[in-house]
Amino acid sequence: MIPPVQVSPLIKFTRYSALLVGMIYGKKRYDYLKPIAEEERRIEAEEKKKREELERIAKELAEG
Repeated sequence: MIPPVQVSPLIKFTRYSALLVGMIYGKKRYDYLKPIAEEERRIEAEEKKKREELERIAKELAEG
């Protein structure tokens, strides 16, 4: 088996820097998108309630 190769400190530093930058970017992006998604879920829930109410009224009219 081949012995492990010594990795340059510059490569190690660059690799971990990229990892850290990616984690920071992901956190900022998540914080930016979270309120937008919550608003979309709230609107969807309101529309679902309206839709269910209209379906209930239509069902009652069809039975009556």
